[in-house]
Amino acid sequence: MPPHALHAERESLPLYAALDLGTNNCRLLVAAPTAHGFRVLDSFSRIVRLGEGLATTGALSPEAMDRAVAALAVCADKLGRRKVRRIRAVATEACRRAANGARFLARVRETTGLAFEVIGPREEAELAVESCAPLLAGPERRALLFDIGGGSTELAWLRIDGEGEITLTGYASVPLGVVTLAERWREAAFTAEGFEAMTIEAMAALLPFDAVHCISAEVARGQVRLVGTSGTVTTLAGVSLGLARYSRAMVDGRVLAVEAADRALATVREMGREGLTRHPCIGPQRVDFVLPGCAVFAAIRRLWPVPAIVVADRGLREGILLRLMRADRGRIARQPSRPVTITRWSLEQGSV
Repeated sequence: MPPHALHAERESLPLYAALDLGTNNCRLLVAAPTAHGFRVLDSFSRIVRLGEGLATTGALSPEAMDRAVAALAVCADKLGRRKVRRIRAVATEACRRAANGARFLARVRETTGLAFEVIGPREEAELAVESCAPLLAGPERRALLFDIGGGSTELAWLRIDGEGEITLTGYASVPLGVVTLAERWREAAFTAEGFEAMTIEAMAALLPFDAVHCISAEVARGQVRLVGTSGTVTTLAGVSLGLARYSRAMVDGRVLAVEAADRALATVREMGREGLTRHPCIGPQRVDFVLPGCAVFAAIRRLWPVPAIVVADRGLREGILLRLMRADRGRIARQPSRPVTITRWSLEQGSV
């Protein structure tokens, strides 16, 4: 198709936008629907460390809020240059916990025009499952999806029936993430002793969820598919693959044998601060958060020793986009108080 025709086609497509403001990152996706999912037309991601110091003070700091507002101004500018039919902007753990979270979001609306809603852990789990549904196909009848975030780790326990329908039977938001661990352990996170202590702390935080849902027993029977949708897991996949530069196309949907995941984890632990800073899949902005995330991952591996991990470079934004597009198709929205059945979708990714 000639460039001018492709441009005209893109201009005629209905566009949808999803904006996710988390404890560590600000992320935007703009996409157009396709027959089986959507095609991404624009994206933005920036580490803003909104939750920096939150665990100590209970509030968002002025510096963190300024960083987030600056990133959101970029998002608002991007959205202002496109005819977006529908947009949904959500805030998660940092704004849920912060005493001044509502005031901050009011400032964001006044400054950028972006209206955010704070969503709860259940909806976080539902949106993540929605986006990852195509990765859940397999012989297992149970799946555990985890997202190691900045201020919390989200867990979703799923049942998959013979028809491929996915039911969310349990979820939890564990208040332990890469930012909270990094602030607590600081340079000790780079030592063997500190890493082990972080891992034990994470295991203790995850154990109640295991006890309630008897996940370990299902894992022992070989009935569980483990899906990770976080920067920690995608980084380990990139390291395992030896990527000279991170590639979503190479990582998303990759099934990583636990032996390969463990080797990548050992490699990351051996790099030290300088090595992590130089690594193309990590870099200076993420160097303080990688090992805390790996400690949570190590805890998950110890508690639930499955033979492979499905790596997902997708999450809230993709789930939001799918829901917005489906609502415009006239489908009936699920009642949030009931167990959800997730419709299978495939994501068709394109370049900007």
